[in-house]
Amino acid sequence: MASQFEQLHFLLIPLFSQSHIIPLTDFAKLLARQGPIVSIITTPLNAKRYKKSLSDYALRANLKIQLLPIPFPGQECGLPEGCENMDSLPSPGLARPFFDACTLLQEPIQNVAQKLEPKPSCIISSGAFTWTQNLAQNLGIPRYIFHTGSCFTLSCFDMLSKSKVHESVASDLDTFYLPDMPHKIECTRSQLPDFMTKNSLELKAIVDHMKEVDSLARGTLVNSFEELEPWYVAQHKKANKNFWCIGPVALANEEMEDKFRRGNETSIDKQKFCLKWLDSKEPGSVIYACFGSMCHLSCMQLAEIGLGLESSGRPFIWIIRESDYSPDVDRWLKDNKFEERVKGLVIRGWAPQVLILSHPSVGGFLTHCGWNSIMEGICSGVPMITWPMFSEQFFNEMVVVNISSSGVKIGVSTAMKFAEELNELVKREKIKAAIDQLMDDGEEGQEMRKRARKLGEMATKSIEDGGSSHMNITLLIRDVMQQND
Repeated sequence: MASQFEQLHFLLIPLFSQSHIIPLTDFAKLLARQGPIVSIITTPLNAKRYKKSLSDYALRANLKIQLLPIPFPGQECGLPEGCENMDSLPSPGLARPFFDACTLLQEPIQNVAQKLEPKPSCIISSGAFTWTQNLAQNLGIPRYIFHTGSCFTLSCFDMLSKSKVHESVASDLDTFYLPDMPHKIECTRSQLPDFMTKNSLELKAIVDHMKEVDSLARGTLVNSFEELEPWYVAQHKKANKNFWCIGPVALANEEMEDKFRRGNETSIDKQKFCLKWLDSKEPGSVIYACFGSMCHLSCMQLAEIGLGLESSGRPFIWIIRESDYSPDVDRWLKDNKFEERVKGLVIRGWAPQVLILSHPSVGGFLTHCGWNSIMEGICSGVPMITWPMFSEQFFNEMVVVNISSSGVKIGVSTAMKFAEELNELVKREKIKAAIDQLMDDGEEGQEMRKRARKLGEMATKSIEDGGSSHMNITLLIRDVMQQND
C-alpha cells in the first residue's frame, strides 16, 4: 500500500504554539508511516527546537519527513525579537500582532511550495490559519483542517452556537444544560471560552469568518479516536462528508528516546535521574502534576499546590514551568526546605511528559485539561484529576469525568483569561481531597482505574494496523490521491 502513496506530498502548517506543533508533528509521523512525503512549515526558532529529534526519528524509521523553516516577520508587526511561538508572548495583548505576522507568511510559503518536488498534494493546517485556504486554492490543492480538541468540544460549540442557551441565564454562575446532547451536560457561562461570552463585534466577525472558511475545506481531522467518544463522532460524520479521527497522535512515539525528546530537549542527566526515581517507586503510586505551557500560576497558588501534594502523603512529580519559576517561588521552596522534606520530585521547566506518564509507577495525573495532556493521560491508561483553566478545557474535563468516568474534578468553577493568572485560588485541602479520591483503594477507585486502563488499550489499538484511526488516515490519503488524479 505504501508504494502507491509515495509520490503524495503533504504540507502541514501548524499554529505556532506547543499545543499545535507537537500533535501535528506526531501526526506527520503516523502519516509518513503509510508512505507519503511530509513537510512541516515552521519558523527558524521553532525548527531549532524540533529539528534534531524529528530528523533522528525519520532516519531511524526510514520516513520522508522534513521541516521547512520560513523567516517569521514578527518584528514587522510589533513583536519583540524571538517571539515565534505563542508560548513565548510576554503579554496577551500581543496575540493580535502575532496572528498578523502569521498571515504575512502566505506569500513566502507559496513561493517555497511552488518549488517543492514533488509538488504538494494538499495542505493540512490549524483552523486558526484561515489564510491557508487561499494558499491551497492558489496552489490548486485541497486543504484539510486539523483540530487539536475533541469531537465532544466541537459538538458543544455547535450546540451553543445554534441554541444560544447560555445567553438565557441571568448570571455567569447560573447553570444551564446543553440541549440535544447524548449525555447530560451541565455548564455555566463562566466556564465558556471568551469568544462565546464576550459581546464583541470584532470577535464575532473573526469567529464567523473562521466558520465560513472551515466550510470550504475538503475535510476535518481530529486528534481523538472513535472508541472514546462514538456518539459525538457520529454527529460530525453525519454533518460532514470527510470527518476523520486520526489519534491519539502521541502514540506515534513508541521508543523511549522519542518519548523523552518529544516537544523539547531535556538534559540527559534529568532524564536518568527522573527515571531512576520513578523506578524506585511502587507501581501506580506516583502523582504527576503538570499544568501546560500557557497557564500562569501565582506564587501563592503554586505554594498551595506544593502543600496539597505534600499533605497527600504520596510520592509525586511536580512540574513548574520556567516562566512561573519566579524569585518568589524559588525563595518559598528554599525557605521552607520543601524539596528536602517531601516525598516528591520538583522539575523546573520542560519535562518529558509522555515518558513520565507511561511509567508503571505513575498512578494519577493532575492536569490543566489541555487536550494534548488529556490524550497523553488516556494513552497511558492513567486516571486524572481535572483542573481546567481556560479556553475549551472545561469541556475536556467533561470528557474525562462525565463521558469516560476516568477521573475526578478538582472543583474549579470559573475560567481564567487567556495567559493570565487564575482568579480562583485552589487551596491545599481541595487538592489533597481530590488526590485521596483518585487514589482510593475502594471499589469506586478500582473501577475508575480499570476504566482508565481499558481506554488506554483502546487508544493503542486505534492506531495499529486495522484500528479505527489507522484506517481513517488511510482514507485521508486515498482522498488526497483522488483529488490529485
